[in-house]
Parts: sequence; C-alpha cells; structure tokens
Amino acid sequence: MQLQLTKPICFFDLETTGTNVAKDRIVEISILKIYPNGNKESKTWLVNPEIPIPPEVEAIHGISNEKVANEPTFKELSKKIYTMIKDSDLAGFNSDRFDIPLLAEEMLRAGVDFDMKNMVSVDVQTIFHKMEKRTLEAAYKFYCDKNLTDAHSAEADTEATYEVLLAQLQRYPELENNVKKLAEFSTHRKFADFAGFLGYDEDGDTIFSFGKHKGKKVEQVLDEEPGYFGWILNADFPLYTKKVLTQIKLNRLNTKLG
Repeated sequence: MQLQLTKPICFFDLETTGTNVAKDRIVEISILKIYPNGNKESKTWLVNPEIPIPPEVEAIHGISNEKVANEPTFKELSKKIYTMIKDSDLAGFNSDRFDIPLLAEEMLRAGVDFDMKNMVSVDVQTIFHKMEKRTLEAAYKFYCDKNLTDAHSAEADTEATYEVLLAQLQRYPELENNVKKLAEFSTHRKFADFAGFLGYDEDGDTIFSFGKHKGKKVEQVLDEEPGYFGWILNADFPLYTKKVLTQIKLNRLNTKLG
C-alpha cells in the first residue's frame, strides 16, 4: 500500500533534552520524506542543544552531552531542515502536542519564520489511541507484527511510525487514504497556536484558553487590557504563541488605521 499524496509528507521524530516546549532543545531529529510517486528520502541529524542533557533523559534516548558536543547546533542545521519540510505536510507520533510545537520553537529561535499555514499534520498516535489506545512499541507489534528493538532512536521511531500508519490504513477501511482527512481525524481540539494557549470559539474567532481571560476573544482582551499582551510577551510562553498574538494585534491595528 502507498499513501495517496498530492504533495510530499514528512514523518519526523525528535529526541530532546526534556518535555518543556518553551525551554527544552532538540538533540536528534530524523525525517522520512515520502513523495507522491512513492519515492523516499531520509535524513537524521544529531544536534548540539547548547544546554545540558539531564542524566534521566540520557537514560531514555542514550544521547549524552559528549556525543553531541561537536555536532552542529539547530541554528546551523535549520535551513537544511526547513528546506526538506517546507513543501510538505507533517506526520509523527504525538507530533501535534510535542514534536511540532518544539520544532516550531527551534525554528523561530533560529530566525526561520516557520508556520503551518500551508501544511496539515497527521498524528499517528491520535489515530492509534482512538482505535486501540497503546504505545508506539505496542502499535508496531499490533499493526506490523514486529518488535521495535531500537525504541527511542529517532530514526527507528520515525520508520516505525510510517509503517504503522500504512498498516492502520489497511486495517481500518473507514480511514480514508487522504492526508487531509487523516489530519482531521488525528487532530484533537483545534488551537490557533501549537501549545494550546489560544483556541477558537464557535464563531471561529481566536480566544484565550487559559488564565483569567479563558474563553474571551483575544481581540476583546487586547482592546480592554493592553497590558496583558505585554505581560505574555515578557513571560515564559512559547515563541509561536507570541507570534500568533503579535499577528492578531498587528491585524487589529491595521484594521483600526484603515
């Protein structure tokens, strides 16, 4: 079986220094690019995160500070990585809630204006959880009847995720072999940012999904309490969240001036 594609799709996986999207860094990234004609392109990079890798995290993925000390930083790799993914949709395992948000943070820190406007994302974990509710290792065994012997290696996890999605399409005839449909099925609640601080109301307007203004329209809060915008910009929020808020504020100013 092949994925029915109208554009390339990049399956990717990250190994990181931790799970804090705003603070942690990538130590390994693997990308498997699938083209509409079925051709594949695979790249894996070790990354110097420029911050220490905690021992408890090293114990999970096996990547030590010494191993990445002489590797390029993400900023040095960012243009190569962006060139590989910019024309593609994205897919991964738990990618909507972790890998894509963290990748976006790294891209923005590196000065790459990354966004998902022309991309959709397929989260294979969400499909799996909706259908079977297991881990990647269990998914690989369940769908592919193989043991994931090199789990927490970005390259092994990426290849396994791709194989699991193909097996899911074979097992569940109700799943349409269409990346946009798979993206819709594998998406949880829609958010305006990756981290889930900004959502949408029933009118499609952007709202805050946290704090004292939870449920309120962003534009309304920016009008009534301008200092809230400055507080968010100076607080420990993800860069992509700040980018979305800044764009809303600029659009609001342009509308008023126009």
